[in-house]
Amino acid sequence: MLDDIRVDEAVFELRPDFAVLAMAAYGVRNGPTDDRSRAWLAEAARHAVPADHERLEAWREAYRAFGAKPSRTRPSVDALTRRLPLPEINLVVDAYNAVSVRHVLPIGGEDLAHYKGAARLVRATGEEASEEALGAPEPGEVIWRDDVGVTCRRWNWRQVVRTRITEETADALFLLERLEPMSLEELKAAGEELAEHLTELSPDVRIVTRVITAAS
Repeated sequence: MLDDIRVDEAVFELRPDFAVLAMAAYGVRNGPTDDRSRAWLAEAARHAVPADHERLEAWREAYRAFGAKPSRTRPSVDALTRRLPLPEINLVVDAYNAVSVRHVLPIGGEDLAHYKGAARLVRATGEEASEEALGAPEPGEVIWRDDVGVTCRRWNWRQVVRTRITEETADALFLLERLEPMSLEELKAAGEELAEHLTELSPDVRIVTRVITAAS
């Protein structure tokens, strides 16, 4: 499944430094927030960076490059870092939100049972199917999509309800997104931390990863 995930060349033309670590986790045991995930969130909040941090600025620049206004529709990690204390959602979402804030990178989480076909990061035509609450993407907008339509608008701004991770999720896809100045080694370290959290929650989970860059 990971081998079919792709990033369109038009996205790499926009940001040649973009990379994504795709992580599939099979056999996740999710549930309500507990003391473990609450501690992860609290620790991440203690390490939250200021609003002018260079990694946040890199994502704002990327948004401006395709015509979005990052002060109106913020990159996910920018929005999350401003929400302290961090929201409690469920065990798995808490895990990746904590890693997102601690490492200052956007992370998306998808329920594979509700995904149709492979994940693709593309520049929108403006005709893609999208949920009414999110509205249709604008031509040229960077979006994640599957065979049904949009799964996340404006790169990592807002996810559709259809593919969200819930307490019933058993198999999940995580998309850890990197821009410079974050290094690929730091990206992989964030992935390892997320894998550790997921394994603590679900000792029998099977995790597979792949890093996609312009060179690959």
